[in-house]
Amino acid sequence: MAKEVAVIFADGCEEVEGLTVVDVLRRLEIPTKMVGLTDRQVMGAHQIALTCDAVVSDDLLTADVVAFPGGRGGAERLRDHKALKSIMVQRQNDGKWNAAMCAAPIAFARYGLFKDADFTCFPGFDQVILSEEPSARFHEDITVVDDQRHLITSRGQLQQWHMLLRLLNNLGLILKRCNMRCCMITYKLNFSKSSGCL
Repeated sequence: MAKEVAVIFADGCEEVEGLTVVDVLRRLEIPTKMVGLTDRQVMGAHQIALTCDAVVSDDLLTADVVAFPGGRGGAERLRDHKALKSIMVQRQNDGKWNAAMCAAPIAFARYGLFKDADFTCFPGFDQVILSEEPSARFHEDITVVDDQRHLITSRGQLQQWHMLLRLLNNLGLILKRCNMRCCMITYKLNFSKSSGCL
């Protein structure tokens, strides 16, 4: 069965963080939906207008991975959306993978997904998250994977490549599907030979 990924976009999101995930996964022919928080039309933090494929609904429960891009405004809107919180809690209970980068981990903390979890985030937001969930453990790594809680977090812009590599690995996908350009990019970013791309 094909793996499916959903990326959630809210007004004020960091466009490059979300669109990079969508772009790379679609190039790899992995079904990836752009999902708007409350509307299919979303305005990013840098006034880039985005048109999503769908709006947040219970359909997210079946995705193999749901990913949140950062951007303070977008992250706060994700954090405060009660219906999305319920969906994400159910996803974690079902053992589904969830990913967040930059400021977006503040949403996972509010949802309760970070209880006794390892995470990273954009510098400074760690204190916000730890005040929300004191049992969480912050790491300064570029990307952190918590296998027990099925969480992937990353620090911010340009580091979404690292998160993508971890996401692909955790989906059980063979990275040799990457084309040569993808391999060259991962090489320049110093990914290890264990990535399967070198």
